[in-house]
Amino acid sequence: MAEERDDIEVTEEKGGKSKLIIIIVAALVLIGGGVGAFLFLSGGDENEEKVEVKLPPIYSAIEEPFIVNFSEQSNGQVSYMKIQLKVKARSQAVIDAVTLNMPAIQHELNMLFFSQNYDELQTTEGTKKLQKEALNTINKILDEESPQDEKLEAVYFTSFIMQ
Repeated sequence: MAEERDDIEVTEEKGGKSKLIIIIVAALVLIGGGVGAFLFLSGGDENEEKVEVKLPPIYSAIEEPFIVNFSEQSNGQVSYMKIQLKVKARSQAVIDAVTLNMPAIQHELNMLFFSQNYDELQTTEGTKKLQKEALNTINKILDEESPQDEKLEAVYFTSFIMQ
């Protein structure tokens, strides 16, 4: 029977080593899975932090209408345009910068509007192009005159009359 015990003990040692190996492999798999889950979840947190919450829009009217004649007349006739604007930003500081720089903005917009072609503005594409140019003109002035990174988001024509 002693020999049987030796055999049993030898068998138990082999079983103990294989159990130990299985436990080590399982622990490594669990640790690897935990590390992978941590990296995956922490990566998701970074993406959530990058999502910007938009502040509510702030609209401001440019009180004085722009009334200009066209430098390039249609069929040699004198034509005029009257435009009233509102601007949109997400920060009161941007609206304040627009108000502060209003003389420069009015000048540059008058020059922009004066340089338009009457016939081109009678199309939707021409009007949208002018709207985009007005936004770029104002933002260019804000870039030069104010240290903020934020700019206007949109310019809206609240009144647009051509005759």
